[in-house]
Amino acid sequence: MQGGRILELDALRGLAVIGIAWMNVYAFALPLQAYYNPTSFGYESAADRWVWLVSFVFIEDKFRTLFAMLFGAGCLILLEKSEGQVWRAHFARMAILFAIGLAHATLLASNDVLRAYAIAGLALPFLYRLSSPALFAVGVGLIALHLGSGLVAFGSGVVDFYAGRMGSDASLFAERNYGQDPAAIAYAVGLGEEGFSERVARRAGSIPNSLTVLLASLPLNLAAMAIGMGLWRNRMLAGEWRTFRMQRLALVCAAIAIPASLAIAWWMASTGFPGAIVGAGALVVSAPLDTLLGVSYALLAMAFFRGGGPVSRFLAAVGRLSLTNYVATSVAFAVIFASWGLGAFGSVSRSQALALSFVPIVGMLVWSPIWLKFCGQGPLERLWRAASKALS
Repeated sequence: MQGGRILELDALRGLAVIGIAWMNVYAFALPLQAYYNPTSFGYESAADRWVWLVSFVFIEDKFRTLFAMLFGAGCLILLEKSEGQVWRAHFARMAILFAIGLAHATLLASNDVLRAYAIAGLALPFLYRLSSPALFAVGVGLIALHLGSGLVAFGSGVVDFYAGRMGSDASLFAERNYGQDPAAIAYAVGLGEEGFSERVARRAGSIPNSLTVLLASLPLNLAAMAIGMGLWRNRMLAGEWRTFRMQRLALVCAAIAIPASLAIAWWMASTGFPGAIVGAGALVVSAPLDTLLGVSYALLAMAFFRGGGPVSRFLAAVGRLSLTNYVATSVAFAVIFASWGLGAFGSVSRSQALALSFVPIVGMLVWSPIWLKFCGQGPLERLWRAASKALS
């Protein structure tokens, strides 16, 4: 612990921000269908196939889950320090975070997670007095809710696929959003080539519709937050567990999640990546596995970062500026891929996009320690804190 901060926890937060960049690059570089379905666009070589497989098994939604866990733990830390003044200050923080996320989504990244975290975060004061087993139970229950609602939403498309009813409404919807429909992909390519003012106007006009999508993500995000709160309450994220205990539990979680994720990847690939199967596999069936592997990463990182070596210190600097770095990553990707930047959207393969994700990653590793040394708190962190204090 340094200056009241837990270095391992900051380093874990930095790792989560980097992992999110590894997937967010596809949202900027390729049409929206390609985020989950590699055959939709940019699937040109054996390298692209391996990149998709590794991303699906080890990255996709794992680091988003990990980031949400740490968000829940961070909120719990602040709630514990609030000395009974829980509601007003917390809701003010969530309101400002939502505003930052809304600006981020409108100007830069339509897949912004800050809005979803702010909405899910409204429920955290109702949970913060629960014990760690109760918090884990809440998390498991919310994941089960996501699975149940997801099977309702995607189940008919999967049944129609195996029954050969490819023209059904469910199949057509899935193919347009998660499959290889040429017209839908062409439309998505057009969106990726929009000018800045055109894109901002369209996204501003679609804010009400985007809220529906955010609400659909509520169970999973709140589940991860509850689990993160439980991991803080049982002192794992406080760095108080023995190294062997963390390593052993991490191995158990990974031993379940990795083979099962490989089986889902085989299911999608063996069926030719139809939209119905991709949607069900990537968004529904894999959700519990994403959580397990996210927990495994947290356990391994807390064990590895113990001792405060150079890697831990660099990642901790990135983590202390996590909000600023998350948004700055979108700025960097916009410069590379957007029409008002270098305009590389739609011109790279999946593996090339992953390589380009290291541009902002290297940038945040370099600038974060320098900023902290001379300026302390990150600019967006400072804005969030000051605006929340003024609102509360």
